[in-house]
Formats: sequence, structure tokens, C-alpha cells
Amino acid sequence: MSIGFRWHTVLNADVKNILLVRTDRIGDVILSLPMLPLLKSRFPNARISVLARNYTRELVERHSCVDEVLVYENEDSVRSLWNTLKHIRARKFDLAIIPYPRFRSTFLMFLAGIRLRVGTGYRWYSILFNRKVYEHRKDAQRHEVEYNLNLLRSLGIEIDGAAQFELTISSPAKKAVDSFLAENSISGEEKFVILHPGSGGSARDWRAENFSELGDKVKALLGLKVLVSGGNGEDRLVQNVVEGMKTRPVAAVGKFSLDELGALIQRAAVFVSNSTGPMHIAAILGTPVVAFFPPILQCSPVRWGPYTEKKKVFIADNKTCTLCHGSRCRSNVCMDQIKIDEVVLAIRQLWNEQS
Repeated sequence: MSIGFRWHTVLNADVKNILLVRTDRIGDVILSLPMLPLLKSRFPNARISVLARNYTRELVERHSCVDEVLVYENEDSVRSLWNTLKHIRARKFDLAIIPYPRFRSTFLMFLAGIRLRVGTGYRWYSILFNRKVYEHRKDAQRHEVEYNLNLLRSLGIEIDGAAQFELTISSPAKKAVDSFLAENSISGEEKFVILHPGSGGSARDWRAENFSELGDKVKALLGLKVLVSGGNGEDRLVQNVVEGMKTRPVAAVGKFSLDELGALIQRAAVFVSNSTGPMHIAAILGTPVVAFFPPILQCSPVRWGPYTEKKKVFIADNKTCTLCHGSRCRSNVCMDQIKIDEVVLAIRQLWNEQS
């Protein structure tokens, strides 16, 4: 298989300070984690840093291969750009890897004078990279994890065996979640189903009304308690799901840090959501996942699906959608083809397999 790499030889002694640039969202950071142990194995004496947004830093700051997390200032200002550049220059990185580049972050790596800069060869600003990988991600021919790992081949790193994920949940986070659950009448090791109706705009969403009806059926047919979760800005959505239920679920929106959210997800029997970052947290923590995907190539579960065997994935079909009629997906109407009873059955199967 050829995916258009330009091969270069990199000596271990040449690389002493590595920066992985992951300035995007939760799922993107999670799906880059397998890059870290491979980099450490290839450059065992190198220091490894991650450039990330402040709200995702908890996903990497306790990783055994990470020495430092730098916070990326995303404000569109000269001052913000200069502050970030100053911090990067001070570390004198030898190697920067940008799995999904934007011009701003790519230009920063160039201005910082980092000698080896790895990224795609298909952007107009790819001239700023000197280790280029020619592979179109928009075609969704493989998983995002594999796209990320393929970048490392340009450094002479062989990709063998299963991808290695590491996400450490802190003891304080576990205690905070235990207290929250106890306050909401979920005690000890009692299991529950998490419904996460938002996607942060990263995909088409299953409607709130569907989540509400699903929550009632999970309680009635499976005897499992229901918790409805959401991120910052999803208060109204979570409220709509809760108010639409006849039974009373536990609501948890904007209450937790990512570390605490991981602790919460780890406690769940099954995690049910649209395509979103917390879905990837659930997958790598070993919590069974039921996930909903739209009929859009760029959002395909082939590329963005939960990276686990413990999953049931539902994909809408725009060919029979009453609005789209096989044309480009234009709304959430396609998602209504995912039937609630089929989702209940999927949750039951995953729960039985775990039990």
C-alpha cells in the first residue's frame, strides 16, 4: 500500500525535544494518544510535549510519555500569537508533528524555527512542512487513529500491533464523581446508562425527543437508571431531554472537568451518544458504546467510529430520507431512521455481554 510518503532518515541522537500539536477538540486529542508511546519508543531519550487547548489538557497531562503540556492560546490576536510563539521557541524543539494542521499553528511551528516539521502535503501552506505525508483524510478510507499513526512513518517509525491508549483518571476525580452519584441515589457499584445527546456541532444529531423516549425505555425494560450528560453550552439540550422523559433521570451538564467526566463514563454500563469527543473517551476507557452517525462521508464511522470492540454503531441512510432523496445530507431528518427499539436492543446486548 502506498500513501505517498516522502521518506527521510532520522537519527535518534538528532531528536531530543518533541512537540505534538493537537490544538483541536476532545476526540482529536484522544485519537492521537497512540502516537505518544511510539514516539517514546523511537526516541527514548527525547522530551515529549503536547500543545493543546486548556480544556483538553487533562487528557494528556498524566500520560506516562508526556513531560509537559503547553496551553495553546486560540485568541485571534497578535499578542496571543506572540505569547504562544515565545513559549515554543523557549523549549527549542527539534521535531513538531501536526496531525490536523491549521495555518496558524503550522505557521507558529515554522516561525519557532523547529527543524523537523511533520504534516500533510495537501494544504496550500504545506510548504511550511519539511516531512510531508500525502494522504487525504476527507476520503475516510481508514480510521483517524491510523491516519495519525501514518504520520510517524515519515520518521522511520514502524507501526506494528494494536494502537496503545493511555488515559489515567485521577483519584480526586473518582471521589468527586462518587459523591455526585451518591447525592443522586446511585450508590456503590450500581450501574447506569449515560445518554449524551450533543455533538458540539461535529455531526448530525439524533433528536432530543428520541433520547427522551430511549431513556424511559431503558428504565422500564432494562431496569437501569439513566443519566443525561452534556458539555458547556448544552444546558438547554440536556434540559429538553430530561423534561421529555416520564421518569426522572439524573442530569449532569457542565458539572465536570474532563478528568471527572472520564470517571463518570468509566462508571457507566453503556454510553449512548452522537459522534462526539466523550464517545471516544468511553471507547478507550472500556465502557460499551452505542453511537449514531449521519450519512456524510467526512463524518463516517470508518474514520470517526468508537475505537473499541464493545460497540454498536447506527448509520443513517440518506438514500431513503424523505428530504434528501439520496442527495447531499441537509438536515437531521435522516437520523430519524435510527429506531428507538433497535437502540434499546443494542444497549441490552452490550449490557448482557458485560454482565
